[in-house]
Amino acid sequence: MSFLRTVLNDSVIIHPPGFYIIGFETFPYISIYIIFLAFVYVVTLVFNILLIYIIACDHNLHTPKFMAVVNLAVIDVFLNTSIIPSMIKTFLFKDNFVPFNLCLLQMYVYYTATSLESYALAVLAYDRFIAICFPLRQNLFNTLPIMSCIVGLTWVCNLGRVAYSTAIMTRLSFCNSVRVFSYFCDYAPVFRLACNDYTLQWSVASTSSMVNLMCPFTFIVLSYGSILVTVFRMKSVGSRMKALATCIEHLILVAVFYIPIFSIFLIGFYLRLIDPDQRVLSLSLASCIPPCINPIVYSWKTKDIKTRALALVYRMKTGP
Repeated sequence: MSFLRTVLNDSVIIHPPGFYIIGFETFPYISIYIIFLAFVYVVTLVFNILLIYIIACDHNLHTPKFMAVVNLAVIDVFLNTSIIPSMIKTFLFKDNFVPFNLCLLQMYVYYTATSLESYALAVLAYDRFIAICFPLRQNLFNTLPIMSCIVGLTWVCNLGRVAYSTAIMTRLSFCNSVRVFSYFCDYAPVFRLACNDYTLQWSVASTSSMVNLMCPFTFIVLSYGSILVTVFRMKSVGSRMKALATCIEHLILVAVFYIPIFSIFLIGFYLRLIDPDQRVLSLSLASCIPPCINPIVYSWKTKDIKTRALALVYRMKTGP
């Protein structure tokens, strides 16, 4: 294998032609699992695109809440597209070589989408917080322009931050192994292969992981704390139930996204009670399943979308 040599600050940086993805070495039913993920990917595409189409075509749904829902749907498509097709190529068709630049691109898209997913859930929490805690001030604090600015800000910040995290990977020299033990070109498994100092990359990865998970999650918890206080101040039980009912779909999405990730980090990294293959399997499921479930939950639990989706299906069945 020929290596590309470049010079950075009088030091020779060696970049390999690419990496070999070698996750699931001891997993006996990998083909069945990848076929399952292919099904998950098809469901992700169909339901998220359908959700985006329904909201885009119905002007009654052009509200801040549904702009946040469309934002989440777009992110879901990007997230699963960044990993599932490559997993099919790697583990089903046994082509596990990934060129160096393509590896960095996959790393960039995946971590951008994962970060945006976390912030998108926080944006939806903001919508519920304003709707329930400040119902008379929604036109002041939660309008389409304001939601557009919030969503745009999360995209700009995460695109820029992950671009820096990915760019500093080019400072690493890979002169020994190029075998990545993961299910894609994962950040930490790749930088650990470097034969020069990767302290900067480790620090950036650790800080980013904590910020991207804990900041949105903390905001979500504080939002729902305020929502509960407001709800229990309501005199009518019916009003309480109605307010809480509008939060159910969002709480399901938060649970589906955060519980698996926190569990894997707790069990795998701190208690160390999970073997490497189980960790890779758990992480891949935690990454791929939420984008598939999110549109189904919103389509089923949100009356406006459910009604329009059923009407669309009916028109397709009865149309010429």
